Amino acid sequence: MASAEIAAEHERILREIESTDTNCIGPTLRSVYDGQEHGLFMEKLEGRIRNHDREIEKMCNHHFQGFVDSITELLKVRGEAQKLKGQVTETNQKLQNDGKELLTSMNELRQCRVQQRNIATTIDKLTHCLPVLEMYSKLQEQMRAKRYYPALRTLEQLEESCLPQAGSYRFCTIMAENIPRLRTHIRDVSMSDLKDFLESIRKHSDKIGETAMKQAQVQIARDNAVTSQQRSASGRRIRKEGYGSTEVDRTGNNPFSEQDSGILDVDDEQEEEVPGAHDLVDFSPVYRCLHIYTVLGARDTFENYYRKQRRKQARLVLQPHSNMHETLEGYRRYFNQIVGFFVVEDHILHTTQGLVNRAYVEELWELALSKTIAALRTHSSYCTDPDLVLDLKNLIVLFADTLQGYGFPVNQLFDMLLEMRDQYGEILLKKWSQSFRQILDQDNYSPIPVVSPEEYQRITGQFPFQDPELDKMPFPKKLPFSEFVPKVYSQLKEFIYACLKYSEDLHLSSTEIDDMIRKSTNLLLTRTLSHCLQYAIKKKNVGLAELVQIIINTTHLEQSCHYLEEFISNITNVPPDTINATKLYGTSTFKDARHAAEEEIYTNLNQKIDQFLQLADYDWTAAQGGGQASDYLSDLIAFLCSTFAVFTHLPGKVAQTACMSACKHLSTSLLQLLLEADVRQVSMGALQQFNVDVKECERFARAGPVPGFQGDTLLLAFIDLRQLLDLFTQWDWSTYLADYGRPTCKYLRVNPHTALALLEKMKDTSRKNNMFAQFRKNERDKQKLIDTVVKQLRNLIASNQA
Repeated sequence: MASAEIAAEHERILREIESTDTNCIGPTLRSVYDGQEHGLFMEKLEGRIRNHDREIEKMCNHHFQGFVDSITELLKVRGEAQKLKGQVTETNQKLQNDGKELLTSMNELRQCRVQQRNIATTIDKLTHCLPVLEMYSKLQEQMRAKRYYPALRTLEQLEESCLPQAGSYRFCTIMAENIPRLRTHIRDVSMSDLKDFLESIRKHSDKIGETAMKQAQVQIARDNAVTSQQRSASGRRIRKEGYGSTEVDRTGNNPFSEQDSGILDVDDEQEEEVPGAHDLVDFSPVYRCLHIYTVLGARDTFENYYRKQRRKQARLVLQPHSNMHETLEGYRRYFNQIVGFFVVEDHILHTTQGLVNRAYVEELWELALSKTIAALRTHSSYCTDPDLVLDLKNLIVLFADTLQGYGFPVNQLFDMLLEMRDQYGEILLKKWSQSFRQILDQDNYSPIPVVSPEEYQRITGQFPFQDPELDKMPFPKKLPFSEFVPKVYSQLKEFIYACLKYSEDLHLSSTEIDDMIRKSTNLLLTRTLSHCLQYAIKKKNVGLAELVQIIINTTHLEQSCHYLEEFISNITNVPPDTINATKLYGTSTFKDARHAAEEEIYTNLNQKIDQFLQLADYDWTAAQGGGQASDYLSDLIAFLCSTFAVFTHLPGKVAQTACMSACKHLSTSLLQLLLEADVRQVSMGALQQFNVDVKECERFARAGPVPGFQGDTLLLAFIDLRQLLDLFTQWDWSTYLADYGRPTCKYLRVNPHTALALLEKMKDTSRKNNMFAQFRKNERDKQKLIDTVVKQLRNLIASNQA
């Protein structure tokens, strides 16, 4: 089949050679030489030549006679032809001589025309080929310079316009075959650049976040300075420690510009310009890759890959270090990474169209917010240093204000800060508990001596104390309270300042801050300080003088509570009479402490009395009592007198109650001493000695060791003991038994059980060693009388019980 086609083609070429002008036979012959069947064609040509030769020979044989005739005629005219030839030769020579220059010019003209035609053809071909070559050269230059996005544009122009116009040249075919490979190479290289970019922003997130937070801090300081200047200009009083907040302009005047990658440029000449995110990270790879994938029609693939990788990086950034809670720097690095991550995303959001959208960024922020809050709650719970918690709070506020400047909602962070405020308050309470205990332990519980007006001013500057009478006294003089009063008051103010510092920048109103401070102060007073005072009162080795001083100190601290309320009102600028304002519970705290100290005084006095009573050594079988009070009781009365002399500084009711309590306890203890089970027998002589001691106690009560008692009120503490002793010493049983139960009974305070118990101790239970044994003959009737009285008392008791 192929040979038939070749034969037909050769036949066509031969016909063209036979019928075509020799000037146009060149392309035909070129087609023969371009083909691969040159030898076959030559054989075909030789055969065609032989055929024409045979036809010529046949034609010559057919016309031979005419040819002979023609020769004959030609011979005839040969002579004439010779002449003519000579003339023609001559004429030709003349013509040749005359046309030689013309031929030369014509040959030159022909050659020039050929050259012009060739040049025109060449120019036309080059006109179509040169743009392709130039475009390809430009493409190679762009590839070497790694300008892949322009290279893609160049490839598109080369493929769509230049190559089709150039024609089907071999170099065009090679270029067309290289275009897909170049596109693949550009895509792979751009993806590699994107991976490098992702690695770069992961490394620079910390620095970017640090930069953003620094600029946010600068902006907040500027805003606060402007606010302070405006307040000064308007005549408003500036607080001692301001706590203004940064407000974000939602109308578009956001201080954090979206056109500079979200990093605020610092223009202050006094401050160094802080580089922005675009200065720290080259964002061009992501832009190039986005454009390249867009041109390649794979934008969705690129967007999905970018978002997936950034989500992975977000999870890594949001994973806190295990020891983050140990130092503030750990928290700072954690926050810097998060801020840097979202500053980059915000920059990408506003500088690319659709690579990331608002919903994607908000989704990442919700994830970051939940994980950040959970991490902060966990790690901050380990913190026991209030200064670290306060620094962490300031860092969180700066973190929240920075991200709020980029449009991220941060209300949950401020809610968490309010939760942390409770933890901060607990830490403060623990710290102040140690401070209070140290102050109470180191105090000497003595009035403060003041030797100069300067020292007096210094102390009254620490504690609001006013006493016109003391002011009139000359120096040296003593303040009524001890050192722990001004120290505790100063610590209360320091605590209020510490609470105020935490409340700063939380975007709270003055009323809310005032309420928080008052509630925290109430906890400090009612729980911490109250426990410390109770500890100081209840601890061992606390003497009566210390307890008296504690009562005096708590009285002055109670009086200073309204100064604390004024102090809080001054620093929060909230009037104390505001509706629903929390009141301080210091009054009740100090009252409770004072009451506890009073009770401890009563208990301490009773213990001292018991210690003296343990020294009592009565001879319960003595035949006759002494004329003087017992030594232990004399010492006890002397101790009580000296003790109550110290009570002159106490409020009157406290001293009176202490004195009455001591006398009642002494009376009760003496009665128990008389009735205790170890004392089996009591003689009348012992009762007489005991009566002398009770009279000494009554003399003490009658002398009025503490002023303020009306009449013989203090003697009522010994009335029970007095009536019992009178009943026995006067042996007035008839009166007792006859008048028992009447309101006017002489021995109304004598209990029949008590009388029976004491009377039983006077009976001769052994019948051998009775105390009346030496008077057995003379006192037999009295022993019978005792038995009779015992029986009557028992009957009396039985009748009352029935």
